[in-house]
Amino acid sequence: MNPIYQPLFEHVTLDQQVNIKNRLIMAPMTNFSSNPDGSVSDAEIDYYARRSHGVGMVITACAYVTANGKGFTDEIAVDRDDIIPSLRRLASAIQEQGAKAILQIFHGGRSCPPELVPNGDVVSASAVAHNQPNAIVPRALSETEIEEIITAFGMATRRAIEAGFDGVEIHGANGYLIQQFFSPHSNQRDDRFGGTLEKRMLFPLSIVDEVQKVVNTHAKRPFLIGYRFSPEETETPGITMADTLQLVDRLADKKLSYLHVSLMDFWSVTRHFKDNTKPRIELIVETVNGRVPVIGVGSIHTADDAIKALQAGVAFLALGRELIMDPDWVKKVEQGQEADIHVTLSKDDQSRLVVPDPLWQAIMHTPGWFPVVEQV
Repeated sequence: MNPIYQPLFEHVTLDQQVNIKNRLIMAPMTNFSSNPDGSVSDAEIDYYARRSHGVGMVITACAYVTANGKGFTDEIAVDRDDIIPSLRRLASAIQEQGAKAILQIFHGGRSCPPELVPNGDVVSASAVAHNQPNAIVPRALSETEIEEIITAFGMATRRAIEAGFDGVEIHGANGYLIQQFFSPHSNQRDDRFGGTLEKRMLFPLSIVDEVQKVVNTHAKRPFLIGYRFSPEETETPGITMADTLQLVDRLADKKLSYLHVSLMDFWSVTRHFKDNTKPRIELIVETVNGRVPVIGVGSIHTADDAIKALQAGVAFLALGRELIMDPDWVKKVEQGQEADIHVTLSKDDQSRLVVPDPLWQAIMHTPGWFPVVEQV
């Protein structure tokens, strides 16, 4: 290994007990490849196993905690007990390759396609549609239903524990239900779950409390709890960087295992903030101030990109598209072959890369998502 990259391979201990073998993590990425009943498919098992041998931790694609939270076709389910044996296969496939297995738990809210949820009943914090053409107006959840969803996140966590996962990541990012409650655009409630910034934080913080309670009750070994968030929204009003830093401050006090920032570009700067020259990730790391490890992500293509990003003060770097294009990304850096990392793919690479058909079709038919080149 080139000594300059040694910091990427330092061990990190989470919650004072869980050893992560390096600072490189597989980011959560939807793959549209579970079975129709939400059980994990053989193709998914192969896909994850192929990418788990180098990284210290794998965060799975999101798994829906209630039937009305399913956001994607053929998404992983964690909404009922009979799915636990399937989830156990996934956890084991990851762990057998030497990585910790984290199940991302999620509710899509107003982002759920109506054809995927019971009776087409799409729900959210308020009856406010996405800011896009032909968006569906969701039904506002009642307080009782909100409490039921909070409980469902806890039940999903208990299932993840029983399935043998090493932790869960609460998906509070990318415009899904938890973010919909935090956002002044999508949350226009006038009860205890909406209005002021403090009230809009109640739903996400209540989910954290519920998940921690379940872990304290059911986990017989150390079990990690992470939280993923998106720093800002484009809407006005929408989530601002100032809002997010207050949420981050509260989350850091919850003694979570880690916070995971969702960014397309690691070094992106804030849209609306007095210091708009400083990257968002640096503002977040400053706010956290060492209280909880931070995972950074966003277009970290090469080993040089990674070592530069680590200098921002994050504990971990998540690799997403990079591990799809080159499942051996981590091993190549470790073995001094970083110049051989693939940063493109071709239409003939599916079998070599072990990518399930639905995900491959999405890659091939979504211009600009991946750099697709002609076979050399």
